Amino acid sequence: MRISNTHSNRQLHNWLLYDIGDQFLEKSSKYFKGHLVDLGCGEASYRDYFLKFAEKYTGVDWTKTQHESKADVVSDLNQKIDLPDNIADTVVALSVMEHLCEPQQFLRESFRILKKGGCIFLQVPWQWWIHEIPHDFFRYTPFGLQYMLEKAGFIDIQVEPSCGFFTMLIMKINYFSMRFIRGPEFLRYLIRGGLIPFWYFGQILAPYLDKIDKDWSAETQGYYVVARK
Repeated sequence: MRISNTHSNRQLHNWLLYDIGDQFLEKSSKYFKGHLVDLGCGEASYRDYFLKFAEKYTGVDWTKTQHESKADVVSDLNQKIDLPDNIADTVVALSVMEHLCEPQQFLRESFRILKKGGCIFLQVPWQWWIHEIPHDFFRYTPFGLQYMLEKAGFIDIQVEPSCGFFTMLIMKINYFSMRFIRGPEFLRYLIRGGLIPFWYFGQILAPYLDKIDKDWSAETQGYYVVARK
């Protein structure tokens, strides 16, 4: 199932990443319940999906986002979030924490707005390029995530790598190859056409090659995290 088919970033060179993300969301759907707060929601691409499980959705983001913001609440996630204590049954933040200059404050605020027993679901990059410049500040190891979440008060912390070395490598090569698509429109069309088979077969092959990697967490593209208040 492709949850994020309409997501503007899903393209021929990176569809595998979004398929992996969709699989993690499907696997974790049992955590999406009650009032779900999507921190750093951007275009609110997953609103409809989350509402299949949650009773209420609130998207939160700030005005400096590089996406078309569809936030219900405007708030700087580096500071006090403009929501009451104990309002959320679930907090979700997908590809958000790397863009925060005060991530520990963000986790404390996430803990504050969660009800007791509520869960936070995070996705963060690890081996990934600098993006959304200049708002890209950190990369997180599993040990750093464990430490920061515990410091914020969370328990039952689960950190899972998104993929193995080969998926990470092929995706980085695909993104790098995008830099070669330049020049007059006709030339860009030819270059892109030549790259499409390379992108496609690389993404088909990568999950099979990942079976060779015995320690996904060492050089994965990113991590998915679930923790409880």
